[in-house]
Amino acid sequence: MRLGVIYPQVELGGDPSALRRFAQAAEELGYHHLVMYDHVIGASHEDRDPPLWGPYTERSPFHDPLVAFAYLAGLTERIEFVSGILILPARQTILVARQTADVDLMSGGRLRLGVGAGYNPLEFHAMGADFTTRGKRLNEQIPYLRRLWSEELISYEGRFDQIDRANIVPRPTRQIPIWCGGFAEAMFRRAVAMADGFIFGYGLSDDAMNGWIRVQELLAEAGRPIDGFGAQFLMHPPAGPYSDEETLEGIRRLREVGATHASLYTMDRGFAAVEQHIEYMAAIKESVEAALV
Repeated sequence: MRLGVIYPQVELGGDPSALRRFAQAAEELGYHHLVMYDHVIGASHEDRDPPLWGPYTERSPFHDPLVAFAYLAGLTERIEFVSGILILPARQTILVARQTADVDLMSGGRLRLGVGAGYNPLEFHAMGADFTTRGKRLNEQIPYLRRLWSEELISYEGRFDQIDRANIVPRPTRQIPIWCGGFAEAMFRRAVAMADGFIFGYGLSDDAMNGWIRVQELLAEAGRPIDGFGAQFLMHPPAGPYSDEETLEGIRRLREVGATHASLYTMDRGFAAVEQHIEYMAAIKESVEAALV
């Protein structure tokens, strides 16, 4: 199982130097991947009917994952970049194809594209996208992206996207892995039908574990082998930080259930500086190596 880290974007205040130091430290410490969350806008929760779901507000800072990964591609050498997850249906597919191709080329093939349907209608509205058709659009986007990355010339007329004897240039030198993420049965089925793996949020919770069981059931029903299908668990606690003992026990449990990737969460510990996040990453890595040899 490969151990990575989640970038603590809310606590590091949109500081580019903190992003650089965090990513370089994660790589130096031997972490396999860096996860970045995605929200294009922040919004006030006040006087919303229906109420706005989610923990983030108009004061929560986010970097665009693909822009950040392009920046980090030239500052790192080995660490994998994972969008966890990119809200694909809110974006133009052809533009995402262009951006992801460039990130993968610039990083030497280190991008893994996690995608999801999203939960915030305000973001879709702000981006001129239809929230109500996001699932159907995502079903169209995933195979379309793969064609854009691999074919020289495309003509395509879908419900949401079109292209007439054209394509992006340059294209990536490989098929960029696409993993789905989310919590719903529809996302589990979508992943089994067309993705390379699944990213589970709140990754030590019963919901995440039950989700992995359900995905394995769907893989068996589809006649698709579990081997080769990725299972990544974001160790983002539903409430309050995990203790170090809970983190180590969680990593053990994830190994036992067949997880391929686990991602450490460093937020909600009162850290005020990037150095504190790095020190915590180093301590956990040392503990993992000592306890799980």
